[in-house]
Amino acid sequence: MSAPSHIDPRLLRAFVAVAEELHFTRAAARLYVAQQSLSRDVRRLERELGVELFVRTTRQVTPTADGERLLPHARRVLAAQDDLLAAFGQARPLLVDLNTPGLVTGRRVLHRARELAPDCELMARYESGLTGAAAELLAGRLDVSFGRFAGLDPALRSGLEQQPVRLEPMAVILPQDHPLAALPEVPLAALAGEEVYAGAGNPRTREWTDLAHHLFEGHGIRLAPPFPLAVGDEEFERIMAKSRTPVLAVVDFPAMPRTVRRPLVDPVPLSPVSLVWRKGLVHSGLDALRRAAAEIARAEEWLRRPADRWIPAIDDDVMSVASPVRGEHGTSACATFMA
Repeated sequence: MSAPSHIDPRLLRAFVAVAEELHFTRAAARLYVAQQSLSRDVRRLERELGVELFVRTTRQVTPTADGERLLPHARRVLAAQDDLLAAFGQARPLLVDLNTPGLVTGRRVLHRARELAPDCELMARYESGLTGAAAELLAGRLDVSFGRFAGLDPALRSGLEQQPVRLEPMAVILPQDHPLAALPEVPLAALAGEEVYAGAGNPRTREWTDLAHHLFEGHGIRLAPPFPLAVGDEEFERIMAKSRTPVLAVVDFPAMPRTVRRPLVDPVPLSPVSLVWRKGLVHSGLDALRRAAAEIARAEEWLRRPADRWIPAIDDDVMSVASPVRGEHGTSACATFMA
């Protein structure tokens, strides 16, 4: 591979996007550019380096040996550029996965972070659970997500960092004519003999299904088998109306037609929510998110542990770890933090 005197970082960013997506259309959408422009950038980089970086067919795109060799170097260069721009107030947009539009915790943290650092561009998406987001975090396709950190595979956790945000009381969503719907709160023992849906079969939310498995164990509650993966509120409501299966949720889960949401008690099961990002990420938007999460958690006692709580021991340990918050008394690279 030849060594040109200068390489435009834009070309490296185009190359990395294609190498990670293995698809020019997806890579172009990720970078918010036209596919033709992306293709031109990749070909220009190939000309400047004097090598072919991808094998292109009508069905797939795969890196060549030179492409594989370039990838780790390109990632390091782009990470260094991002750090440099962040240090001088020119941070790139930060992509934050809020999992689903109905969940309150991540959305509130994001809104407060935008207030703290109004010049930062914090881009929200609603796509997956933390298991689905973790690989994208590690690959650099996503910056931040929320969810149950202890539910990830240890190999994934080793490349990520987390900050405890909330211990959210759990609830059950019931058809409005279900026998338990008349109760203001549902004791866990009252669900004995029931099948309760908790995302079984969804590869993106395995951490949630695992939490449910621990909760149901020993209480005579069965984990409902996989449903068709429902995308969007309307489909979720339709599938639930058809199956009439109770659904495990959290107390802030949005209301749906013809259902009721009831807190679980005796004990109060807690869903652990962390802010999660890849190790080594430096970005003023991340600083704002971390400060926002800490601020709201303190003000609203989001990490309080009630006496009658239930939480797996591994989650209790993870959620007891306090990590220092960057920018707590300093300034953001995007803008001065508001008091």
